[in-house]
Formats: sequence, structure tokens, C-alpha cells
Amino acid sequence: MKKVALVTGGSRGIGLGIATQLALNGFDLVINGMRAEEEVHPSITALKQHGNDVFYCRGNIASTADRASMMSEIKTHYGRLNVLVNNAGMAPRQRNDILQATEESYDEVMNTNLKGSYFLMQKAANWMIEQKEADNNFSGCIINVSSMSATVASVNRGEYCLSKAGLSMATQLFAVRLGSYNIPVFEVRPGIIQTDMTAGVKEKYDKLIADGLCVQPRWGEPEDVGKVVAALAKGDFMYSTGQVIMVDGGLTIPRL
Repeated sequence: MKKVALVTGGSRGIGLGIATQLALNGFDLVINGMRAEEEVHPSITALKQHGNDVFYCRGNIASTADRASMMSEIKTHYGRLNVLVNNAGMAPRQRNDILQATEESYDEVMNTNLKGSYFLMQKAANWMIEQKEADNNFSGCIINVSSMSATVASVNRGEYCLSKAGLSMATQLFAVRLGSYNIPVFEVRPGIIQTDMTAGVKEKYDKLIADGLCVQPRWGEPEDVGKVVAALAKGDFMYSTGQVIMVDGGLTIPRL
């Protein structure tokens, strides 16, 4: 029986890169997103070509009702869940200096990136505990995709930085709580990854990368993040719970 992985925000960008690598490694998939099913059909079709089952579960992780519905649909469709990849997230709709940032933007970003992910972890963790108690051979894990912004300050998107820093602590909290069940929890922290979300700042970062921003002089690709997540999901790092894996081309290495 194949393991089942839920990838939030899994139909494009980093999420699709993750889902693709999980598919290549033999996982059945639940892809969550907010777009209509016909819009994500090309992505779902491409994932199915790897010979696995792929189920699209539409919903907003910031919504209590949608999170509950998502779990219910997965239980009906698969009856199991081995891996949660908390990847869905959003940047502020407007990049405002922290001296002018609005409460509305703060609430929207935090509700999606932190609150939604935190309570989805709670639901997945409780279900994984049930599965572990029913079958000691059950293997599960949780992987949170945060950002270098968890520690690298950007004063024109403070709410985003705070949400990712909070997700980093949530990783440690759930790692501690789930340790006795041998359910590891990890944080994957991407740097500058080439996706539709970063398309608007491509020219800026092309120049910065050319000027030595990263140790490895290139953009990261969704595949780079996906390969790391797949290794964690497969169980290759079972004794490393709570750890942060950087996928940033060496950007955050302190240098003189």
C-alpha cells in the first residue's frame, strides 16, 4: 500500500515541485489549493502520469471549516495519511513598510501562513497518532515549508517574516509533542526560488545573484525544494526531528 502525502498549495510553484518529487518516489497524493478543479487539471494530469493516485482537495487552509472538510475528504478517499507538507502560503498583497503596514494585511497573511498551517498540523497530528496506535508499523511525518524570511528581515513585508518565524517555532513544538510517537516534524527553509510568486522581482534578484548574493550563483528551482521534501518524507532522516533544512544556495551563510 502506497503512502499518502497531502501537499497544501501543491498545484503550482514550490508545491508542484514537491508534489512531483513525491510522485516520482511512489506516493499517492492529495493536492490542496483554492483554484477551481478545471484550473488545476493540467497539474493533476501531469502528476498522475507517474503512476500514482492524485486527489484534488479544494479549500482554504485559513478556514476552520475547510480544514475539517479537507481531512474528512482524505479519510473518505484514502482512509490514511502518512505525510503532511504544509506548503501553502501567501505574500502580502501589497509590500508596505512596517511603519505603514495594515492590520488587514497582517491578519490575512498570518491566518494563512501560520494559523492555518498550525491547526492543519494539529488535525494531521491527531490522526497520525490514531493510526500509530492502531498499527505500530505506521510511518508518518510533518514537513513545514517556511522561508529564509523566518530569520532574514524584510521591512517591507514584516507580516510575512513573522508568519514564517512562527511556523519555525510550530515545527519545534510539534516535533517535541510527537517525539514519543516517532512521528518526526521538519522545517524546510527555501531561499530565492523561481516561481510565479517571485516573477515580479526577477530583475532585482537576477542582479543580486549575479553580484554574489548566493554562494551558488543561480536561482533555486521548485525541484530543489521537492527533492529535499521527498527525502524527508521517505524516512531518510527519521532521527533528525525538529531540524531546519536550508535550500537557499548558501545565501544565509555569514560571509565577510
